[in-house]
Amino acid sequence: MKAMRKKEATATACSEDDRKGVHGISMNGQYDPWNPAYPPRDPSPCDADMAAHIAPVKEWMDKTEAILANSRATNIIIPDRTPQFVNDVLFDILPALVPILEKDNVRSFLRFFNENGRAMSWGFIITPETLNQIIVYNAVRCAKVVLVGDDPELHGFRANPNCMTRYGYFSLHRAADMFFVDMIELLLRHGASANLRTSGDLVPADLLPLHVAVENTSMHKYLEDSLNPSQQHVDCSQADINYILKLIHILCLPEMKIFLDTTRLLAKHTDDLLDELCKYIVDGQIVHTAVLLLSAQKQIRGLSSCNGCGSSKKEGFGTITNFVVDNITAIKMRQNRLEMEPLEVKKELLDVTLNLVHVIFKAGEALDVYIRSHPKIPCVMEVAHAEVFEHVTLILKDHGFFSIGDGIDIGNLYFSTHPFHFLVDHNFCILMIVIFFLVLEATPIGMCYPLKSYLAN
Repeated sequence: MKAMRKKEATATACSEDDRKGVHGISMNGQYDPWNPAYPPRDPSPCDADMAAHIAPVKEWMDKTEAILANSRATNIIIPDRTPQFVNDVLFDILPALVPILEKDNVRSFLRFFNENGRAMSWGFIITPETLNQIIVYNAVRCAKVVLVGDDPELHGFRANPNCMTRYGYFSLHRAADMFFVDMIELLLRHGASANLRTSGDLVPADLLPLHVAVENTSMHKYLEDSLNPSQQHVDCSQADINYILKLIHILCLPEMKIFLDTTRLLAKHTDDLLDELCKYIVDGQIVHTAVLLLSAQKQIRGLSSCNGCGSSKKEGFGTITNFVVDNITAIKMRQNRLEMEPLEVKKELLDVTLNLVHVIFKAGEALDVYIRSHPKIPCVMEVAHAEVFEHVTLILKDHGFFSIGDGIDIGNLYFSTHPFHFLVDHNFCILMIVIFFLVLEATPIGMCYPLKSYLAN
């Protein structure tokens, strides 16, 4: 099987080379890691026999295969070069693979790969779609096996976490979409980049894995049900502080921990974090801003500047505050000069954002300690929402923040279950029925509601 797969991979490389002219160099002069430069081949002696001619050729081919395998497994590969027929065969055998991935059984997976490698590898690497399916079922042990690639059943192949899938996203995007923290940590340890963006027609373009986590968190039912559209366009009044405090209370619920943990982990490995935060602020996305501020507040405190926010030697919150104030000032100047009020809504959103930044700057560290104290799975230690409300309110009061007027009410936040949810999320089908309904409230949006996931698949 190994020899046959190498022959197929070499044929693929040759077909790619036809479009490049020189090995490793594309027609526009850019380096292509899928086809790196081949080593020079030493000429055989003219008077040598056939065996002497074959030996150096075989040695050169072995070196070439090793270079191809290493380059394709360790570099950023865009786009996916897997032929459609290979993925088609994978989907044909997927019903047999899924039970193995659900159990995360390494020995069964290796036996399956050894028997079905033609559908799971191409061009000296394990296909991006194979890794994608492993991630979908959160098979962390199987993922580690294919990322390392040392087992003989893999025939020298391994998976590249930075190889784009045919859908236009990378492995970290999928793991972020599912909020699989352990999988994300594994991918990062094996070289996955948190700074690769989506592209293509099958997925929203220009998204970082961080964006996927923040967007999906912002679509959580708790936030959608409690912060309705009329509340998301608050006026500059007493409603502002109540809106902010209610938002913070919801984000501090145990069910939200997995979403904030995911966002925090990705933010830690994302370059230009303040730039991404500034984009949410400029767009008036208060919930997105709150999710990123609260989850990554520790990292933000250690940052000094961002391109979008201007050069500054202040810590991150000072930089963000200056950025918001500058934008508010610019809007006021435009309004005074033009004598018009179309920018008033944007100004009000910036006013709310400024208050949000102030609250998290003051109380963020204490809130972060409380959020981290929640169990990873809410059903392990059920905490009443009223108890969380009381604790968070006390933290906010200790830092000088009080609700105004009638105060705030996070209400009865219960997820409306549907019998067909069992068919949507395979990972929770193995849990007991009682535990299933307890954790369903906290199930990632990308799992319960695929249409609302920020990754189109």
